[in-house]
Amino acid sequence: MLAATSFTGRVEFTPGFAPRPDISHVLFDFDGTLSLIRQGWPEVMVPMFVEALPRRPGETDDDLRRLAFEDIMRLNGKQTIYQMIQLAERITERGGVPRDPLWYKHEYLRRLDDRIRVRVDGLRAGTIRPEDLLVYHARPLLEELRRRGLHLYLASGTDEQFVKQESELLDLTRYFGPHVYGALDDFKKFSKKMVIERILRENQIRGEQLLSFGDGYVEIENTKQVGGLAVAVASDEANNGSGNFDEWKRQRLLGVGADVVIPDFRDALTLLQLILGR
Repeated sequence: MLAATSFTGRVEFTPGFAPRPDISHVLFDFDGTLSLIRQGWPEVMVPMFVEALPRRPGETDDDLRRLAFEDIMRLNGKQTIYQMIQLAERITERGGVPRDPLWYKHEYLRRLDDRIRVRVDGLRAGTIRPEDLLVYHARPLLEELRRRGLHLYLASGTDEQFVKQESELLDLTRYFGPHVYGALDDFKKFSKKMVIERILRENQIRGEQLLSFGDGYVEIENTKQVGGLAVAVASDEANNGSGNFDEWKRQRLLGVGADVVIPDFRDALTLLQLILGR
């Protein structure tokens, strides 16, 4: 564990952390890492799973909610379709006949749209500021990364059309340019691992030159697999700016090898100086 008196909030380092002055490329997850437009999405997906799951003798709604939550969050960060594939498998193992996973995905997106439409419409109308739906102090970090000349990429398990739309509404696209990637209905054509491999290949860099920020296990795990530095954003989405870790995220992300855990970006500039050594 490292201590830095200049940090104003909670920053947790794992023993293997070391500065990486050669970092040149930075990958961000979107939902929960930068964007709060979809905050509360589990409150849409979990009830949908509970509705669809055949009930076993003696099972309560709470039992099904716990099962659904574990299945859903275990796959958080992957494309949404994987959670729906998991749902279909659960229905089958319980003796039911599931619909196609793509149907479940589209039904979930329909329900989620009902929840978040007021946020999207507010951003479009200017009655909600982009800053109100960004994880606390995200923009100063993006500005600093761009000022330093680092190359920024955005990859999300949310469908690409929505990631691009919501990135524009939050005034984030200017930091990432053409490098905004999201899920496709043909899910085998996209993954965060594929994005990382593309970054390394097209830029002819080593994995050690990659830095990632994410609140899902996938981007953390994939970054560590190539030797990159992974910062886990254990964001408390429902209480943005609280400075508290989401403990479930924290434990999960440490478990897949995160080098650093932060609750938001309040200390990101100081952390960046420590990571880059300058």
